[in-house]
Amino acid sequence: TEDYDPLTRFMELFDGVDAKSVRASRAEELAALPLGERLERRIVDGERGGLTVDLDEALTEHSALEIVNDILLDGMKTVGELFGSGQMQLPFVLQSAEVMKAAVAFLEPHMERASGESRGRIVLATVRGDVHDIGKNLVDIILTNNGYTVFNLGIKQPIERILEVAEAHRPDAIGMSGLLVKSTVVMRENLEEMNRRGVVLPVILGGAALTRTYVEADCRAIYRGPLYYAKDAFEGLEVMQEVVAGGAKPEARARKSSALSAAARALEAVEELELGKKNGRPVPEELVGVERARIRRDIAYPAAPFLGPRLVEGIALQTLLPYINETTLFQFQWGYRRKNRSTREHERFVAEEVRPLYHALAKRCEEERILVPKAAYGFWRCVPEGNTLILLDPRDEGREAARFAFPRQKGKKGLCISDFFRDDGQPDVIALQVVTVGQQASETAREWFAADRYQDYLHLHGLSVEAAEGLAEYVHKEIRAQLGIAGDDARDMRALFKQGYRGSRYSFGYPACPNLADQEALLALLGAERLGITLSDEHQLWPEQSTSALVVHHPEAKYFTI
Repeated sequence: TEDYDPLTRFMELFDGVDAKSVRASRAEELAALPLGERLERRIVDGERGGLTVDLDEALTEHSALEIVNDILLDGMKTVGELFGSGQMQLPFVLQSAEVMKAAVAFLEPHMERASGESRGRIVLATVRGDVHDIGKNLVDIILTNNGYTVFNLGIKQPIERILEVAEAHRPDAIGMSGLLVKSTVVMRENLEEMNRRGVVLPVILGGAALTRTYVEADCRAIYRGPLYYAKDAFEGLEVMQEVVAGGAKPEARARKSSALSAAARALEAVEELELGKKNGRPVPEELVGVERARIRRDIAYPAAPFLGPRLVEGIALQTLLPYINETTLFQFQWGYRRKNRSTREHERFVAEEVRPLYHALAKRCEEERILVPKAAYGFWRCVPEGNTLILLDPRDEGREAARFAFPRQKGKKGLCISDFFRDDGQPDVIALQVVTVGQQASETAREWFAADRYQDYLHLHGLSVEAAEGLAEYVHKEIRAQLGIAGDDARDMRALFKQGYRGSRYSFGYPACPNLADQEALLALLGAERLGITLSDEHQLWPEQSTSALVVHHPEAKYFTI
């Protein structure tokens, strides 16, 4: 409903108060505040009701620009402080940003635009080969709503395009974002290209695979201009403030220890793979494999229920809900973290507020076909040959259908994915799968972002990512059932999410199978083009919310590092 207020509902749940009385008392409290404080509170609380009335009143005393710079931006500053201290969650930050955007839109007709009015200008882009933009778009939201001008170029942007826009608009800084470890290599290449061209604009780097040490020690040692790391959108805001204020160029940091962090080791591995025209991303260190010499051979080897690919369409989104990891969705994708609440309070908040929102959004996505789950999977007989797995043609097993080469662990374990397959001269079986929730998910998310529906954008993006992962779990379970090994599945879904089943599902890009280019053969075998799934120039799956995998049935096959 239009007057639905998450904060009021939260208070109603935990304090046992009546929502209407809370709204009334809050309205009285707001009305009693001086006008400037009242407007600031509306921004902080994400309160739209009465906003335009207050703005009209403020316009009788202040210019529109003064209202924005001296009142509303103070509210956004408070939002940033609350978020940084853990007192405000990301969805409510975005609610504040929506109100800020609405206020600025109301005031714009009253503004006399002048050059230099912006607090600063930045060109933002997701780097070449990377299709992920949620982090970059959150930076856009926070900077825009704090008075900065943002030129958001979108995804898969080559350095040539970034510099072309920078030359046209003369920004104060360039921001480069990326999710993949491969993107950190591209960022460094971009910095080297900027050196070659004599570009020394301040650069801000951010993204899930980056570490502060990598940027401030390794990359600063390369780039001739000022270089900064921003772990999130609000640190990006702080960096922009420093850049615009003319802060001194930061010096490269020395590493504190000669021992490399897990992230640094992953980056080194990627660089090594790049030399062989491969790329990858890290697997958590705790997910390690078994020693090769101990791999059991006295297991029951399953037979393929059929050979070749099958398409699966018409999957109801509601069918996938049990396979969607709610913890990952709610806490990490959406940002509803427990923070300072007790476990009991957080669980109650999730049950009463977050989960109903999730189910309502899922229903809408199914009804409006925003998420359209589709998949292809199939079985092939195969034989290992050293580090390589050879798949046999279903129509003529004397012919080779494809081959996948895998890296081997260094050291005493010496593990490789090919080790988990039958080595007695008899063919084994491997399953392949690819899933997608469709391109409409990204299209709708972009539409909502452009319409300043920031909360909706965050919720839809997170759901589409986890729906694709849930679909992968669903298809993998079907594969195990058809192989006759589903009896080993954990009964608790949370255990299932932690590989609580026989075998493993390896996606290209992890160190155990790092060569993303091998997805080309996998998609061809599965006929993925019939699902609308293609590969980018950097061998990323498109649509973005898609995943592919090799499914290995051996009981001891689990994730492991290289």
